[in-house]
Amino acid sequence: MSAPISSSLAFTLAFAAALVLGLAAKFWLATRQIRHVALHRAAVPAPFAQRICLAAHQKAADYTIAKGRFGLLELAFGAAVLLGWTLLGGLDALNQALLGWLGGGMVQQLALLAAFALIGGALELPFSLYQTFVIEERFGFNKTNWRLWLADLAKAAFVGALIGLPLAAVVLWLMGAAGAWWWLWAWGVWTGFNLLLMLVYPSFIAPLFNKFQPLADETLKTRVTALMQRCGFAAKGLFVMDGSRRSAHGNAYFTGFGASKRVVFYDTLLERLSPPEVDAVLAHELGHFKHRHIVKRMAGMFVATLAGFALLGWLSAQTWFYTCLGVRPSLAAPNDALALLLFLLAAPVFLFFVAPLFAQLSRRDEFQADAYAVAQTSGADLSSALLKLYEDNASTLTPDPVFARFYYSHPPATERLARLAG
Repeated sequence: MSAPISSSLAFTLAFAAALVLGLAAKFWLATRQIRHVALHRAAVPAPFAQRICLAAHQKAADYTIAKGRFGLLELAFGAAVLLGWTLLGGLDALNQALLGWLGGGMVQQLALLAAFALIGGALELPFSLYQTFVIEERFGFNKTNWRLWLADLAKAAFVGALIGLPLAAVVLWLMGAAGAWWWLWAWGVWTGFNLLLMLVYPSFIAPLFNKFQPLADETLKTRVTALMQRCGFAAKGLFVMDGSRRSAHGNAYFTGFGASKRVVFYDTLLERLSPPEVDAVLAHELGHFKHRHIVKRMAGMFVATLAGFALLGWLSAQTWFYTCLGVRPSLAAPNDALALLLFLLAAPVFLFFVAPLFAQLSRRDEFQADAYAVAQTSGADLSSALLKLYEDNASTLTPDPVFARFYYSHPPATERLARLAG
């Protein structure tokens, strides 16, 4: 008995320590960011003084500070909810209640996953509402209304249930029927599902939330098509998305996989950028494909999830994995849904500490994509487009360097534009 007891205590202590250290690090980084942005609010940084007005700079600072302070509350609440689900027994209580009502079996396990998702979503709703209708509204970014917001919420819940429950049922069935190597089969199902989702998302899921119209500007369409041909890239179509229905933020992106790839521009982006600037932004996105960043990230994700499934396969057979996280595993019913939920709750606590590595790799990819865009279009146009996007999205030009190194998936503006100018 001593070995399981020691393993349980060690894992509980490791989980608690990782949670506390991670929360402390997040608070430290967030407060650094708030102080640094506030300290540099009074003046536009010299490299941008001729192109960004003081009012826009201060709006970006105030927006960043408001989101940062609100983020501190979210961090504290999220940590409390995580403790409530695990060490304080929330997940165990939910599981025991459903066992008493439904008995053991697939229905109970799916009910546990669904109830967990619904409760978690309900707990996050106030934060989503405040973010959308207070912070985004205050700074002029929110364009949605209550009716549209509720419609989006209902659609997201429906699509999540329609897709998530069958996938969960397959994984749970494999956990119970495929033997010791269930995790390998489950990983294969998960990987195939994600590849299929990339194919169907642009045509069947995204249109549930936004309208996509073919790009009507023939001049711009000719320029974009010529650029794509020059770069050796083919897409199923060029589309404009009605992003302005919900937000004033602008963006452009590729979606889909294989023959279903399409280029999507936010209408707000096309309203703000000139045709050469649109070319430069698109060339940056093409640079990601040219350097195979998307394929590499997908391959990395699949390898990481394979390791995750293998670890889950081992942990799910260890009694201490459940008990050390506040859950009593059932002796008369499957515990597979419990194992999935506990793994999803605990893994991010430990993975937080490797986040800077992935952020660094992402920033490297962004520099490579910028270099490709400069080679295909114009560095001046890309620089001008980025500055407009920074201004329109109220992105701070003066982030805290440590915060940026830890979190930023894109290089800070000063570094990025200096590289383009050089």
